[in-house]
Amino acid sequence: MDAHGPLCVGIDPHQQLVESWGLPYSLQGVERFALTCVEAFGGEVACVKPQSAFFEVFGSRGVALLERVQAGLREAGTLTILDVKRGDIGSTMTAYAEAFLGQDNPDAVDAITVSPYLGYGSLRPALDLAATTGRGVFVLALTSNPEGASVQHARGAGGRSVAGEVVAGAAEDNAAARRAGDLGSVGLVVGATIGDA
Repeated sequence: MDAHGPLCVGIDPHQQLVESWGLPYSLQGVERFALTCVEAFGGEVACVKPQSAFFEVFGSRGVALLERVQAGLREAGTLTILDVKRGDIGSTMTAYAEAFLGQDNPDAVDAITVSPYLGYGSLRPALDLAATTGRGVFVLALTSNPEGASVQHARGAGGRSVAGEVVAGAAEDNAAARRAGDLGSVGLVVGATIGDA
């Protein structure tokens, strides 16, 4: 961010966007779109956030393309946040964490997005692994989809909103990291269209 500023650019090759570029909505069209983005953004912005689902829709070949996108950005020295919004419990969350943040994974990214709506504590495997490997997680707190408010604004027994509990959990994790001499590895996702929430 010191070198390139705070901009994080998304690579979201959904059908309408790919076709608006005059490309076919196929693996080849998404490949041309995504690799053009890598060429344009790599080394020019602080961070790029590919949306995993738009690659996964093409199966294993789409995932292989996503790995090429991540490798190209890594080679250019650009940080990546993989937008996967994973969230689960126990061994499943541990496997997700290892898949994306593992120390020995050559395709690991700098950070991932995670969903805390099975309880903030369910994210512990990803939170702990990110702290250990020097990677990060961005936890969904307030999303911009209209349906999110029914869950995220709900009040718990202590009177704090569910989103407020997520923010408090992230703050506690980062405070503990700072006490240990680290910067912390937990960020928050807050939708830009949520009004004054």
